[in-house]
Amino acid sequence: MADQIHIPLAERMRPTSLETFTGQQHLVGENAVLRKGIESGAIPSMIFWGPPGVGKTTLAFIISRQLKRPFYALSAINSGVKDIRDVIEKAKREQFFGTNNPILFIDEIHRFSKSQQDSLLGAVERGIVTLIGATTENPSFEVISALLSRCQVYILKPLEKEDLQHLLLQAIRTDEVLKKRTIKMEEWEALLRLSGGDARKLLNTFELVVNAVDSTEVVITNDLVLTHVQQNMALYDKTGEQHYDIISAFIKSIRGSDPNAAVYWLARMIEGGEDPLFIARRLVILAAEDVGLANPTALVMANNCFQAINSIGMPEGRIILSHTTIYLATSPKSNSAYEAINRAIGLVKESGDLSVPLHLRNAPTRLMKSLDYGKDYKYAHGYEGNFADQEFLPEKLSGTTLFEPGANARERDLRNWLNKLWKGKYGY
Repeated sequence: MADQIHIPLAERMRPTSLETFTGQQHLVGENAVLRKGIESGAIPSMIFWGPPGVGKTTLAFIISRQLKRPFYALSAINSGVKDIRDVIEKAKREQFFGTNNPILFIDEIHRFSKSQQDSLLGAVERGIVTLIGATTENPSFEVISALLSRCQVYILKPLEKEDLQHLLLQAIRTDEVLKKRTIKMEEWEALLRLSGGDARKLLNTFELVVNAVDSTEVVITNDLVLTHVQQNMALYDKTGEQHYDIISAFIKSIRGSDPNAAVYWLARMIEGGEDPLFIARRLVILAAEDVGLANPTALVMANNCFQAINSIGMPEGRIILSHTTIYLATSPKSNSAYEAINRAIGLVKESGDLSVPLHLRNAPTRLMKSLDYGKDYKYAHGYEGNFADQEFLPEKLSGTTLFEPGANARERDLRNWLNKLWKGKYGY
């Protein structure tokens, strides 16, 4: 029992069956799609996509246990092609002896290179292993299409407040170490807020607070939690504990035009071993979403940053990340392009499949020309100022304004120019 003290609470409370698994009822609840597959014994290779601490690793282990299959686990951070091939060879030998094909669980599969992902294809395709990959990143961008097409993607959601409370109360009631203390939950807010829907973070934070109290009786309050967490929380946990909190602070500092705070949070990520390409991808997104048309060069800068990091890596990449971070933080800000596409998508969903006006249609055949496709189209370059007044939206949407220029110098000029062209049609 003494060894139990040295095992983190989150590990001690890891469930071992679907009955004790908390959350993700859309996947493993009664009659849910994944549960049906598990109960039938017929599961495809799959990828679990979701934030940290929602049960991706645990669910993979439960599946292997319930189906009585060997379980191999690799982490994309410290495994290479050789490790993958070794597991596949073991799986082949087990098949020879009549053993069910193993579950190969790969944590953070988005960190695997193309060649590493390629090395999985044959074994997955021939059913030598059933792959279960876990990722916090969108697999559409991070997993090669050949592998993705052979896997079912399941989205895991952050745990709800009720799920987290249930987990914690269950730990207090059943954990052999915690049962030796008298613990009263007087306030929940700080613990739940700090957890961010992450069960592992919740349990480990709770254990940290309990261990900091030098008494058998512990009363959990918001002040107690915040005091001890601030004193003891690690700078940055690259495996996910503070991953989302730090990147959120980083993005919000750039959006808020504070280069000092932005570089500080950047340093926290670099020192914590964060993937520099992850940071660079977020800078590309931010350049389009938050700087936007107020400084179009920002997107070029951010994209060049991503390419440069990909080429030269670290530690020199830190300079390029700093350069780009400061450039974006000190740029004027606009989210007009972000808002415009969101309005447009909302309009498409609301208005349905409206017809393209005849004069804008393509007319590659004689029949189409006879139906007046493209007949009255005005070629803008043939008119003064390279502009011809004509309708480009479906008739039903004529005059609808989707792009609203921001209140910065460049977009004020854009507003004036558009108003001059369209003579008030779009309310500029």
